[in-house]
Amino acid sequence: MQSCFDNLYARSVDGQNFYDLMKLISSNENIRLAYRNIKRNTGSKTAGTNKLTIEDVKDLSVEQVTKKLEHMLSAYEPEKVRRVFIPKANGKTRPLGIPTIWDRILQQCILQVLEPICEAKFHKHSYGFRPNRNTHHAKARFEFLINQAGLYHCIDVDIKGFFDNVNHSKLLKQLWSIGIRDKALLSIISKLLKAEIEREGIPTKGTPQGGILSPLLSNIVLNELDWWVSDQWESFKTTFKYKHPGKYQALKKSHLKECFIVRYADDFKILCRTRSQAIKMNYAVKDFLKTRLHLETSDEKSQVINLKKNSSEFLGFSIKAVRKGKTRMGYVAQSNMTKKAKSNALIKIKEAIKVIQKKPCMETV
Repeated sequence: MQSCFDNLYARSVDGQNFYDLMKLISSNENIRLAYRNIKRNTGSKTAGTNKLTIEDVKDLSVEQVTKKLEHMLSAYEPEKVRRVFIPKANGKTRPLGIPTIWDRILQQCILQVLEPICEAKFHKHSYGFRPNRNTHHAKARFEFLINQAGLYHCIDVDIKGFFDNVNHSKLLKQLWSIGIRDKALLSIISKLLKAEIEREGIPTKGTPQGGILSPLLSNIVLNELDWWVSDQWESFKTTFKYKHPGKYQALKKSHLKECFIVRYADDFKILCRTRSQAIKMNYAVKDFLKTRLHLETSDEKSQVINLKKNSSEFLGFSIKAVRKGKTRMGYVAQSNMTKKAKSNALIKIKEAIKVIQKKPCMETV
């Protein structure tokens, strides 16, 4: 399937639209690959509302599995999603929606085909839930903007319950604009979004955390934000073709706001050159999220920070710009674990010690 996925990526880079993806999604090879990927996932042992796990599916032959998935894709109706609440370090809980094992395999079939198409459209400084990218890359980019670009004014924006408030109709329009024009596939995704949650009913908005497709869908929603911020400065198109970095030197003579975004899932930072630019961008980003993406932000948690004076928390780290040495050579990023990350690490260490203590001592020869 890899050559097929590479072809999808190349076509998406060329700006082509895709009208017949269901044929590929329901192909025997794609279903077999999805089954193997789900089987390797530790979450496959978690039961949905029908109490089935991957162990129950293993009893079936490969032919039975493919026939079952082909039938589901031809006339799809999602089963109820199991609601689970995971405790957080601050005492609150995070709601998870766990689809049945068959729905998870079906979502994996769709994910494998959609991912290369969407990857071609995603912004290069979005790092969450993407292949070959992780938190280390996002943190490195944030520190690069401090160390090399000398940007110290950081915009912290907190989206209220992002995964629970994604607008369904907006998301389907974004899929269409990316180039996914297969109406049968869009209908299945719409049904997945509206899958009934046990004890809560049919949701009118949101993508349940715990679903296979949810991370990709969340990136599709916020990809519009990535490119909107980027087009303000980083990828701003000029009529004259400058040689790098000549474009930025010319832009600095304009009234444009110098800003760069770094995003990991719904956690993102925007770094600006001056405080006035950061304050203006802060208002603009909040307005964009509300009017374009229909997402609310928290005024208490959203703020503009001068990294020379205060630190900003990002992906479990508290990052601040400190003076380099005793001379006036500039500032560099200094990162430390946040209090929350330290307490979580301490809990994990204590649990690991308990496990080691319970194990019988190894006999030495």
